[in-house]
Amino acid sequence: MVLVALGVAVPAYVRLAPSDPARWHVDPSTAGDPGRTGVLRRVAVFGDPATALARFDRIAQAAGASVLAGSVAAGHITYVARSRLIGFPDYITVQAEPGNPDCVTELVILSRLRFGWSDSGVNGARLDRWFERLQPAQE
Repeated sequence: MVLVALGVAVPAYVRLAPSDPARWHVDPSTAGDPGRTGVLRRVAVFGDPATALARFDRIAQAAGASVLAGSVAAGHITYVARSRLIGFPDYITVQAEPGNPDCVTELVILSRLRFGWSDSGVNGARLDRWFERLQPAQE
């Protein structure tokens, strides 16, 4: 009976635990490498910061991520993406930084898990999929 209760309580807690924006909506440029619990990446994309971040925002939300804090206008957004089965939350924070005069923006992205000791490459794989969609179509 105790195992059944735990089997229900743990997934419910994982899915329903509140997310504190003060803890997760951080500056990815200064947060540091999360190690085994996530990934920190910098990617150069064409366009001004607002346009590049708006494209990233559309991709993230189309993939099912929800905004926890921030906005395109603020130049800094944190999303929550959940695993399908149990709903483990991952937090993806992106900040747009002006690049060079050739209209290149650097997106600094910190993606990390909340529960566990290793993300098993899930965060990096998610970002790879999003980056493929982020690149402009070739004419």
